[in-house]
Amino acid sequence: EALLGRGTSAAAVALGGSVATVATSSPGVAAVAAVPPGKGEARGDCRREPWEAGSPCAARSLGSSPLSEQLLLLAGAFAVGGVVVVEDQPDVSAVLSAYNQQGDPTLYEEYYSGLKHFIECSLDCHRAELSQLFYPLFVHMYLELVYNQHESEAKSFFERFHGDQECYYQDDLRVLSSLTKKEHMKGNETMLDFRTSKFVLRISRDSYQLLKRHLQEKQNNQIWNIVQEHLYIDIFDGMPRSKQQIDAMVGSLAGEAKREANKAKVFFGLLKEPEFDVPLDDEDEEGENEEGKPKKKKPKKDNVGSKSKKQDPNAPPQNRIPLPELKDSDKLDKVMNMKEAARRVRLGPECLPSICFYTFLNAYQGLTAVDITDDSSMIVGGFADSTVRVWSVTPKKLRSVKTAADLSLIDKESDDVLERIMDEKTASELKILYGHSGPVYGTSFSPDRNYLLSCSEDGTVRLWSLQTFTCLVGYKGHNYPVWDTQFSPYGYYFVSGGHDRVARLWATDHYQPLRIFAGHLADVTCTRFHPNSNYIATGSADRTIRLWDVLNGNCVRIFTGHKGPIHSLAFSPNGRFLATGATDGRVLLWDIGHGLMVGELKGHTDTIYALRFSRDGEILASGSMDNTVRLWDAVKAFEDLETDDFTTATGHINLPENSQDLLLGTYMTKSTPVVHLHFTRRNLLLAAGAYSSQ
Repeated sequence: EALLGRGTSAAAVALGGSVATVATSSPGVAAVAAVPPGKGEARGDCRREPWEAGSPCAARSLGSSPLSEQLLLLAGAFAVGGVVVVEDQPDVSAVLSAYNQQGDPTLYEEYYSGLKHFIECSLDCHRAELSQLFYPLFVHMYLELVYNQHESEAKSFFERFHGDQECYYQDDLRVLSSLTKKEHMKGNETMLDFRTSKFVLRISRDSYQLLKRHLQEKQNNQIWNIVQEHLYIDIFDGMPRSKQQIDAMVGSLAGEAKREANKAKVFFGLLKEPEFDVPLDDEDEEGENEEGKPKKKKPKKDNVGSKSKKQDPNAPPQNRIPLPELKDSDKLDKVMNMKEAARRVRLGPECLPSICFYTFLNAYQGLTAVDITDDSSMIVGGFADSTVRVWSVTPKKLRSVKTAADLSLIDKESDDVLERIMDEKTASELKILYGHSGPVYGTSFSPDRNYLLSCSEDGTVRLWSLQTFTCLVGYKGHNYPVWDTQFSPYGYYFVSGGHDRVARLWATDHYQPLRIFAGHLADVTCTRFHPNSNYIATGSADRTIRLWDVLNGNCVRIFTGHKGPIHSLAFSPNGRFLATGATDGRVLLWDIGHGLMVGELKGHTDTIYALRFSRDGEILASGSMDNTVRLWDAVKAFEDLETDDFTTATGHINLPENSQDLLLGTYMTKSTPVVHLHFTRRNLLLAAGAYSSQ
């Protein structure tokens, strides 16, 4: 219900909004707000859990049982789900009383250093896995001390052990260090999330048994209680993972993804191209052969031979989600696309693309977003002064449609009616669109180039007409800044993501969202449609990437591994792979079908704001705040992948250290961070950014 948008209250519940403010008509949810104070009110937020498959609450309607029973169910979902091994599940009534069981505050340091000593002295093969416990235990023990008002003990505990944590948790620890009183915890969203969403650790059975034995021998109930209540230990059979394998996957706000999260079937194939008759001359027959794909993107080389009208076996059914019908103008555009495709440069290590850089000079208004039309005829900039500026980058100027009085004089039957309705008096290279009341953080052209989307700090997404250069609709649904928006490759649908931690799916003719994708623990910073439009990828400041199913709103993939907020996403043209970039300066590559990380590209030294695959998918281009564009060999990166069942089941990924072999070129600007990349239909690479003098 929360995902299908039964109103904001349902969305707030799925989000983990503050307990007191959730108003809803469902008695089951209201019951959650009624947890007695002191019984771990923050933990009442396991409201997120009962909706999830496999949760003990999933089978029962929360609204149908008495209040006491509902609270027990919720507590059970929280603590019983904590450990996978069945015989360790405590009975539910014990769980509720355990909420306020706390050990002697003076012994917390002893408990933690005892466990630390045990882990550091254990065998190498177990040490790496068990070391994952340090961070979540450190945070929960500190929070427990603060929550129970042992402020001096909490301070001493923090000072003694915070230096031992992994460097990628430094930002979280900075937030944590400011929480020194119980009152501070109430309004702090990050910590509320930490207390209420389970931190996931993936550990082999041998390492888990070793830990369990140690804690039981030492009678160390304090740590065992935290493990039971706040951690989700995902146990797998087989060899323990190495430090390198674990480091590749950890770093997100809530640990790793549960393996179950990446098991759902994903239709990552491309939809069959609609067939329509086009009068082709000799030159175009070649183009028909090289026919363009939905987002005018091409599959990789290995698919080029099989361009018959066969359905891709991994593609979703053609009518799985309703897509708009092709208009005549769309068909003409596809024909143009095919002609361009016939003249496309085949890229590779021996044939790198030329790069054309559009530098925004004197952009004192502050450039915050860029997009380029698919046919590379227009470029748009979103600015911090709340304006949206559209330029023509071809000799053809931008013109508006004539006024109604002038239109009545035009012969509607004439062949060049589309040319005649344009008003030459309005022709100019630049159009400025006013309407937002805050910085514009995202822009996106529609595939047919008739519309433009922009999203802003003012909480709205606006749809602009590129015929009249006026605002047609303001979509209101986000209550906070909207960081990104993007049109579907087929038009009609678009997605937005913002500071309220959810992504929303919209259709241009509905003023309310069709889907609300709730699950991220921090801002949704970037959004991307899959080339077949059935899925949406979102990147977040919680350092995870999620893939959502447009049909039912379910989250079908959770990818962890980045050590900072995600700022760029790009699907490969064949729909099989996803590339992601973040503030950690790494590009990670993911196999969508198997739900696995398959590559890591190191080289950038700052946030990666732009990623784009070439039209046939042979080259991946990345643009960064370090003022460089880098080109990577995508074909080589994705060949010979280890995606057997064992790897999928345990996450034993072996990433080759081959960034240098895959890097085909690095191109520096004088002093311009790269904020957008775009491959033209002939594979010329366009890049854009604003010159910064410092």
